[in-house]
Amino acid sequence: MGLITVKEAKIYNGVPWYDQSNHLVNAHGGCLVKKEGKYYFFGEYKINKENKFNGFSCYSSVDLSSWFFEGISLDVQEEGLLGPNRVGERPKVLPCRKTGKYIMLMHTDSLQYDDPVIGIAVSDKIDGQFEFLGALRYEDEPVRRWDMGTFIDEDERGYLLLHEGGIYRLSEDYLSVEARIIDHLTPGGESPTMFKKDGFYYFLFSNKTSWERNDNYYLSATQISGPWKHQGLFCPEGSLTFNSQCTFVFPYTGKGDFMYMGDRWSFPRQASSATYVWLPIKAEEGSCSISEYWETWEYENFEAITQDDNFLNQPFKSNVKDTQFSLWFEGGQIELLGESNPDGGYAEIIIYDKKSEIVQNSIIDFYSLVPHQGIRFVSQKFPYDTYQLKVRVLGETGEWFKKDGTRFGGKDCLVSISGVRVLDKKNDIKNIEN
Repeated sequence: MGLITVKEAKIYNGVPWYDQSNHLVNAHGGCLVKKEGKYYFFGEYKINKENKFNGFSCYSSVDLSSWFFEGISLDVQEEGLLGPNRVGERPKVLPCRKTGKYIMLMHTDSLQYDDPVIGIAVSDKIDGQFEFLGALRYEDEPVRRWDMGTFIDEDERGYLLLHEGGIYRLSEDYLSVEARIIDHLTPGGESPTMFKKDGFYYFLFSNKTSWERNDNYYLSATQISGPWKHQGLFCPEGSLTFNSQCTFVFPYTGKGDFMYMGDRWSFPRQASSATYVWLPIKAEEGSCSISEYWETWEYENFEAITQDDNFLNQPFKSNVKDTQFSLWFEGGQIELLGESNPDGGYAEIIIYDKKSEIVQNSIIDFYSLVPHQGIRFVSQKFPYDTYQLKVRVLGETGEWFKKDGTRFGGKDCLVSISGVRVLDKKNDIKNIEN
């Protein structure tokens, strides 16, 4: 893997991540599983323009910063629930201690979202191919629900979590449902996830706003069967969960630390522009919170990395298609500072080497319903040399529609950049020229 050492490991939020081949990490709506000192990240392998199943991906990492693409864990099937032109979402992988197998549950559906079924797949190896078994069943009937999550309790009992607040207990081999614990706990809730700390269960949900972000909320209880108490928001009100939607909470260390995992969707450019928001989440006596947003934080000690002011002012703001700016830089990596806001659209960012050959081409989303000033782009790491950066306004913005015709998304196609920082091995700024 060798892209970064554990000592240097840092998690960037809201910007593209790259694998060992400098391809985008494409694993949305997913989960993390840790085995023998390595983290495995499963998620939806998105494509642009169409929201259909394209496979579930698997990446591995020793530090949650440098990623290795293990491959597609579950591919499009020839027919059936995950056949061509179907939806496959929110894969969750449960290691079953009883059988030694790995069980994957997911939401399958038609493209019109009118045929929801929870699907199930199994593998002997965490990084191996999963075999799709069909529908997860309860009382010999398919479980027909959509947004879902999973949870493994301290006694190794596995649970299926469902939209609207359903909790189903899985069989000991995780291959079927043996009991319905509670249902319709919180009508309107979706993207469910759960964790437990010091005897309290925490049940997280988002609201239903399609691909738009919203203020996610949670409930807590001392027993998984309840009674559950609605506790409100776990991020500051109006932050829209720091412009993300919950997908999983990962028990990060043996010290009782937990990490919130969220998706920052970018419809319709999900493959090229959707990113991730991973943050420490604090929990105590039935209350949990993420009090502040960390753009960058350290893997080992759970601390935010304070961004210095070592940025060079580079103002650029335009909503005119094909408007662009360029600069030459000397170094090994470049960061762009800018603002996302309701008027934001997509920008194409291209980096050329001295021979004018493209070494990176990225599409960055400058839209967010809640404005945010911060790091918008972090390039791949290159050999120290001289490169040219070009930023071009695509003249496009994300937009999507509900069935009733209600439009969501950006109001314009604005790209707003305020500064650049060029890094070499010593993290110094180097000779920037327009």
